Amino acid sequence: MKRKKIYFAGGCFWGTEHLFSLVAGVVGTEVGYANSRVPYPEYKEVCSGQTGAAETVEVEYDDMEVSLTELLSIYFKSIDPTSLNRQGNDRGTQYRTGIYYVDRDDVPVIEAFVAAVERRNTEPIVVEVMPLENFYPAELYHQDYLEKNPGGYCHIDPALFEEVKSREGRKNEKSQLRERLTPLQWEVTQNGATERPFVNEYDEEFRKGIYVDITDGTPLFISSRKYNSGCGWPAFTRPISSDLITEHTDTSFGRVRTEVRSASSGAHLGHVFPDGPASEGGQRYCINSASLRFIPIEDMEKEGYGDYKNLIEEE
Repeated sequence: MKRKKIYFAGGCFWGTEHLFSLVAGVVGTEVGYANSRVPYPEYKEVCSGQTGAAETVEVEYDDMEVSLTELLSIYFKSIDPTSLNRQGNDRGTQYRTGIYYVDRDDVPVIEAFVAAVERRNTEPIVVEVMPLENFYPAELYHQDYLEKNPGGYCHIDPALFEEVKSREGRKNEKSQLRERLTPLQWEVTQNGATERPFVNEYDEEFRKGIYVDITDGTPLFISSRKYNSGCGWPAFTRPISSDLITEHTDTSFGRVRTEVRSASSGAHLGHVFPDGPASEGGQRYCINSASLRFIPIEDMEKEGYGDYKNLIEEE
């Protein structure tokens, strides 16, 4: 187990703490006041706006069980990243959004994720990304507030709590995952390896169906957006939804490419290139077969993916 910490400001910290406490792999949460100009501020001082502090949640997690990418995905689902100093009914600088890091190695991951969010929004993103300067735990009655007061105020959609809880059943510890995956699937998804072109499982697979994340079963691509690019790997014009993937700058092998990962699991999928069909948006998602599991349309219902059949049949 390797424990790490990241700090999220997402409006009222009651809901943000409760949300991350539900994530499999998170081993501890604490609410407090981050980057305050005043040492050991009290709640009333913070509410005055004079301390400069942000209501923030310390998230301690085991990065062998949950990735920073997945935590960021959950965080951005819980906020409006274009809203300045306001989330839900709460207004004030203490309710601003922010990601505060203590590990410099986390910066490229955070910046890449924020850049992907920026590309999906027409309005400016106002989420702070900066080092944690200080963190003062909040008063005891704020800790685990929604656990102690289930009917308490919360600005986060309850459906997100249920979504996060449902992920727990799909999560696998790394040791279990390694036992379940083939050596090639493990190296591709966990270590960023690339399988051989033209001799992989789905390069020439063009039956109707859905492609899901091999590690956690999240639906990622559908057959109606797959085409024969001649590159030697499965190629798609776009994922089912842009929220399902994250993009990261990859400078390995002396080249600058855009890596694609699964937002839910953090698994490496492949790369995206700007040489796809112009009529479909011009993107080519070049994905390793080893990162995917293909489910034919006739099996989708019994496998639990029946809701996606219309996407395939309509296109």
